Amino acid sequence: MDTVTVNGIQMEYEIRGSGEPVLFISPVLADGFLPLVAEPALAERHQLIRYHKRGWGGSTHTPAPVTIADHAADAIALLDRLGVGRVHVAGHSSGAAVAAQLAQDHSDRVATVALLELSLLSVPAGAAFFEQAAPAFEAYADGDAERAVRLFMPVVSGMDWDHCRTLLDERVPGSGAQAVKDADTFFGIELPSLAEWRFGPDQAAAIRPPVLSVLGSDTRPLWVEAAEFLRSNVPDVEEYVAEGVGHLLHIEQSRPVAAAMARFLGRHPIAS
Repeated sequence: MDTVTVNGIQMEYEIRGSGEPVLFISPVLADGFLPLVAEPALAERHQLIRYHKRGWGGSTHTPAPVTIADHAADAIALLDRLGVGRVHVAGHSSGAAVAAQLAQDHSDRVATVALLELSLLSVPAGAAFFEQAAPAFEAYADGDAERAVRLFMPVVSGMDWDHCRTLLDERVPGSGAQAVKDADTFFGIELPSLAEWRFGPDQAAAIRPPVLSVLGSDTRPLWVEAAEFLRSNVPDVEEYVAEGVGHLLHIEQSRPVAAAMARFLGRHPIAS
C-alpha cells in the first residue's frame, strides 16, 4: 500500500480502478474489504479507495481516545490529500459508524453511504452482545490477544472459530494474524469509542445522502436491530439482505453484495 501524511499521522491507502470514487472504511479486519474491491461489478466501474485507519495495519498508532469523529476527520483529510471531492462511502460494522459520522459531518462531500451491518451498540441487543463477548474481553485483559480474537470472531460472525479462520485464510489471507497485531487498537480504543458514540434518531435524521443498509439474513440480533433503527430514522434509506450469510457478509458472499452496491451507486451518480 502507499502512504500519505494526514492529520499528523502516516496512513496506508490503496486506489484501484477509475470512475466515480468509493471510499471503503473497515472495522476489526483492516483488509476486510479486499474481496469486495476485487469484484468486477465495482472494480470495473469505480475508483475504489481503501485505507487503514489510524491504529490499524501500518498506519500510525496513536493513544486513546480516538473517537468515531476523529476517524471521520481523518477520512476527509485523506480525501483532501488525494484530491478527491465528492465520494461514495462504504463502511462495515464499526467502519459503518465512521461512514455514518462522515455523512453527518461532511454531507457536502458524501454522495451516498453504504452501511454494511452498522454496529450500533445503543440498541437493546447491545447489552447481550457485550455479555456474549465478555470472555474475549477477559482474555484481552489477561494479555492474551490471540485468544481474545479467537473468542471474539465467532461472536460476531456466527461461525465456530475453525470455520471462520478457514474463510478468512481463503478470502483475506493473513487477516487473522493481522487482527491479533491490531488487538490493542480494537479492544483498547475502537470498541470503547464505539460504545461512547452517540447516534440516535436526531443524528440519523440528519443524514441527507441516500443510504444503502446491507444486512446478512443469518446475522445476529445486534445488526438486525441496527437495520431496523436505520429503516425507521434515516430519511432516504434502501435495504439489501444478503441471503445465507452473517456479519462477514461481504467476505462470505462478495459478489452479490458488490452487485447490490453497484446497482445502488448507479441509481445515485455523483454527477446528479
